[in-house]
Amino acid sequence: MDNPVSTNVRLGRKRRGMDVANSAVMLSHMHPHLPRPDADGAAMDTPLPARRARPLAVAGGVALLAAAALLLWRMMPQGLAVDAANVRVAVAGRDTFHDDVLVRATAAPLRSVMLDAVESGRVEEVQARDGATVAKGDVLFRLSNAQRRLELLQRESERAQQISNAMNMRIALEASRADRRRRLADLEFAAREADKQYRRQLALSGQGFVSASALQDAFDRSTQQQRLLAAERADARAEERIQANALQQMEKAGMRLETGLRLVSETVAALEVRAPVAGRLTDFRLQVGETVKLDQHLGRIDDPARFKLAAQLDEYYLNRLAPGLQAHADVNGVRYALTVSRLYPQIRDGKFALELAFAAAAPALQPGQGLEVAITLGAPAPALVLPMDAWIADGGGASAYVVGADGRSALRRTIRTGRRNAGQIEVLAGLAPGERVIVSSCAAYGQAARLAFAQPVGPSTQPKDVTQ
Repeated sequence: MDNPVSTNVRLGRKRRGMDVANSAVMLSHMHPHLPRPDADGAAMDTPLPARRARPLAVAGGVALLAAAALLLWRMMPQGLAVDAANVRVAVAGRDTFHDDVLVRATAAPLRSVMLDAVESGRVEEVQARDGATVAKGDVLFRLSNAQRRLELLQRESERAQQISNAMNMRIALEASRADRRRRLADLEFAAREADKQYRRQLALSGQGFVSASALQDAFDRSTQQQRLLAAERADARAEERIQANALQQMEKAGMRLETGLRLVSETVAALEVRAPVAGRLTDFRLQVGETVKLDQHLGRIDDPARFKLAAQLDEYYLNRLAPGLQAHADVNGVRYALTVSRLYPQIRDGKFALELAFAAAAPALQPGQGLEVAITLGAPAPALVLPMDAWIADGGGASAYVVGADGRSALRRTIRTGRRNAGQIEVLAGLAPGERVIVSSCAAYGQAARLAFAQPVGPSTQPKDVTQ
């Protein structure tokens, strides 16, 4: 017995064969020139002949692709493309290296005295103006301070009261001394009288006119008077010491009051501010009615005759500078010798500060006037040099782009640099004399190892020495 599933499969195949046959018949009626297929579709299973390969067409396509790739490779730049018109080139060459550094210095007074407020108050009068020349002791301005004047009146009142108390104590001491002197005089007189009475009684007792009891009474009275006199004298000495100590303390209190009064008086006097030294008044802008606070900076007095120079220099030179180095500056066609007098090693924004002093008399300058100063760091010597230009700021002198012989490319090369001045930098290693180096800014090139130019770079320049 047949399986139902296999029966269904055979029926489906039969129907598909019939459909194919019917389609072939219809196609033959529509196109009579086509060969008629077999009714059972056996012709559809006839294998087609295999197509022959075309080796010439394949070889031609490969060659075409290779030519296009070669053309594209030749059109692409070899390295980072750079416009030669924007490039400056210099030749590394041997020259005399002047170990100097140029710096822009500013004239400043050699000595200045700061004016700070030692008292607060309201400005009542201004007698000096900014830029004026003042003499020592000249009144600059006056302040008013009611509190200070009240303190002065209070101290004066205390001093008057202390003087009155001291006077009263002196009067009391003198009265006490007078009373003590009277008592001592009375006791001394009584003691002498008692002693004379005892001596008379003793003489009469030897003659038998006075009894022994009467003689004893006279002796006791004389002894008692002597004890009273000695006690009074001891009390007088102790009282004198106490009174002297009290008077001394009173005098010390009076001296302290006197000192306090003097200080308050000086404070009131300080409301009238005077010039401590002679010179030019600078940065002084007080106005009448302005309130001045304690320790407020009011200005300064500069020495108008003597000047120093202040400058800031790149931190690269910090280890090469020291006090005592020689320098020079040209003012109105005259060269003046200078000496590095002071260094401030604190670095701010990549620079440190220094001061220079004139070796002799300074020229006529104005505070803030700028001068070009050349500081000598060492003796001139031959060296391989390049010009100081933007390439130093971009790479720090650790590498450079060396231009090829054809001028159409440049390779990044590691170099080692040494001393610098305003126009030259010493090359210690990595370059040979005659090699051309890009000295314009290289920041836009990043870390590119090779640069390519469509046109050869322009003519080279020799490094200039601007320190001579």
